[in-house]
Amino acid sequence: MNSSFYTAAVGAAQQQLRLNVQANNIANVNTYGFKAQKPSFSSLMYGNVNGIDGEQLPRGSGAKMAMAGTDFGAGAIADTGRKQDYAIIGEGFFGLYDPANGEVSYTRDGSFSLSEFQRQKRTDDGEAELDENGQPVMETVYMLSDGMGRFVLNNRGAVTEVTDSEAKQPVGVFDFTNTDGMIRMGGNRYIPAAKNGQVRFGTGTVQQGSLEASNTDLAEQITKVIEAQRSFSYNLRMVTTSDELESTVNNLRT
Repeated sequence: MNSSFYTAAVGAAQQQLRLNVQANNIANVNTYGFKAQKPSFSSLMYGNVNGIDGEQLPRGSGAKMAMAGTDFGAGAIADTGRKQDYAIIGEGFFGLYDPANGEVSYTRDGSFSLSEFQRQKRTDDGEAELDENGQPVMETVYMLSDGMGRFVLNNRGAVTEVTDSEAKQPVGVFDFTNTDGMIRMGGNRYIPAAKNGQVRFGTGTVQQGSLEASNTDLAEQITKVIEAQRSFSYNLRMVTTSDELESTVNNLRT
């Protein structure tokens, strides 16, 4: 089989992956805090063939989508009027602590809410408070949460306990030396990879009553979809042409 057949088949499959990325960006154009992905391609194995006068000429074998990097550029700030909505002006992330597994993840989506939480009451000395029967005394506290059971970290790196639901909370802003390659999780969250370095307090400021809109540029994404569709169709045409050439050669042999 002609190598052009395989090159085109691989190209069509990779353009399908590219379309998936663009479609996900478009689907999240109205998702607060969403950061668009940008697919990047790299060449597959290259070899050399003998050209005129023995000169070595490169021969390609197609390309693949190597990765889909995240564009952490800022989105527009939208006023919501909700007291526990927060937007980061500048760089950084909100920190989310999952008490179920101890995982700390990061997000730009500041649409938070209050979660009721039961804990054992303690005295001013830090001792567990007991009732007259020697049983622990429980108290109800409210934590700032993402609505999915994860608590928002404050500017000291601890969970944010809320005493006044109307007041601005001391929500923390965290950042990394390098944000490239952060692992995308469900729920518009990110987990740092080894190359991102240690977490530190960010320089961004928190604005109450606002949310950061998606940074997806709809016009750009639609343009990229058209490009991917054209490339996909050209690759399929190359597959068809290669198949026709092979059929012609086989008919000549017979």
